[in-house]
Amino acid sequence: MSNCIRSLCNADLRGGFQFGKDVSLPQPNIRLRTNPLAELGGKPASKRRTLAFFAGHMHGYLRPILLKHWENRDPDMRIYGGITKASYLRYMKSSKYCICARGSQVNSPRVVEAIYYGCIPVILSDNYVPPLFETLNWESFAVFVQEKDIPNLKNILLSISDKKYKQMHGRVKQVQQHFLWHIKPSKYDVFHMILHSVWHNRVFGIRAR
Repeated sequence: MSNCIRSLCNADLRGGFQFGKDVSLPQPNIRLRTNPLAELGGKPASKRRTLAFFAGHMHGYLRPILLKHWENRDPDMRIYGGITKASYLRYMKSSKYCICARGSQVNSPRVVEAIYYGCIPVILSDNYVPPLFETLNWESFAVFVQEKDIPNLKNILLSISDKKYKQMHGRVKQVQQHFLWHIKPSKYDVFHMILHSVWHNRVFGIRAR
């Protein structure tokens, strides 16, 4: 295994993921296999009225902490447990920031979902290596918040200027093409980007030795 490049959704640095050798896989949530891009897109940056949104099942240690601090506490912070699929999509498409809190593992399909719907991912998962990190500058289109900073989450998001928010939203739309699944692979889509990540780590791994 020491000579293998592992491709993992659960890209956990504390769980044995080797930065620079292993590959972090995007974890999409495809709702319609015959048309993977059916619900792609969302409202423009100027029309997104909700500051932050999260909804999901309560597995793992972190999500109950998130709800304890923010559920029904602030109208700007739409933090829920389970909600209907229609409501989930509506909030994803109309929120500025989508909270991607880890569950039982460090990864979450919300990271890719947020990008699909034009929502800036807020990654709440210590030790998580995001997918395609070999190529993409994640800090230009996502927000990383340490788990211990959940009580200060709203202030962290409000500290991002409107100008920077719009820049990040534009970059989310730019990188979106690299996370899309097609029935037949298309140039620069997620199929090709995963292969690129494997190639990158293989080539530079050889050089490192």
